[in-house]
Amino acid sequence: MFLHGLARFLMTGGLLVAAAGWWMKDVLPDPAKLQLGELEEPVQKSVRKPPIDTRVNGVDYRIQPRYAYELNAVVVSLHHSDSWWDYAHKEWGDHVNVMDLCVAWGDSVRSGAYRDVSFSNTQWECHWSYRSERAMKHFSNAQASNNHIVTDDPAIAKALRNIRIGDQVRMSGYLVDYTLFKDGQPRGTRVSSETRTDSGPGACEVLYIDTFDTVGSPNRAWRATQWAGLAALLLGLVLWLFLPVRLDD
Repeated sequence: MFLHGLARFLMTGGLLVAAAGWWMKDVLPDPAKLQLGELEEPVQKSVRKPPIDTRVNGVDYRIQPRYAYELNAVVVSLHHSDSWWDYAHKEWGDHVNVMDLCVAWGDSVRSGAYRDVSFSNTQWECHWSYRSERAMKHFSNAQASNNHIVTDDPAIAKALRNIRIGDQVRMSGYLVDYTLFKDGQPRGTRVSSETRTDSGPGACEVLYIDTFDTVGSPNRAWRATQWAGLAALLLGLVLWLFLPVRLDD
């Protein structure tokens, strides 16, 4: 009897804990939980560098660096290009744009106004809308950007996939244009934005990553809470299903 009660407790409690973790894991962090001194404007400097010719998953690319770029920001939305519903990257054969990171920085984050903005990513773009008067007054569109993250390094690609919404990240590399080739012929070129004040198609930065670091992950505890709740739910379910059989034996 006790064990059946324990199983019900684990299932009910686990479900509630997992739901709370799931709900909170993508909430944008309070500025007090961030290293605000790091969230300065991106640094961009023109460079003259030869193109990078590379091959990823049997597809040839030519990547042309145009600007050295350093970015310190908070991830507010993201999209993985290998998501099951992403048909555009699959159709184009694009394997170097591993993900999109929509980020915010500066006073838009320090003021907390960014927490009153709804962000979402499609296959190619990040969209946002204001939910409060504070956001309308204190959030600057010039302090947010969607970044097409490009790498031909499998280790970097794997590490990048660990980034989560709410993480504070530091990235350096190059704003680039890149061309995809098929059968030796160019199939298409993606061109990076050069400014944070543009909008619409072509306004995204195309960022070839040299190095990146997760400065902080304030929502890590909520993600752990979600998994702990799921583990408790599963344990309770196992007890509920299999305990009577063992008692009968």
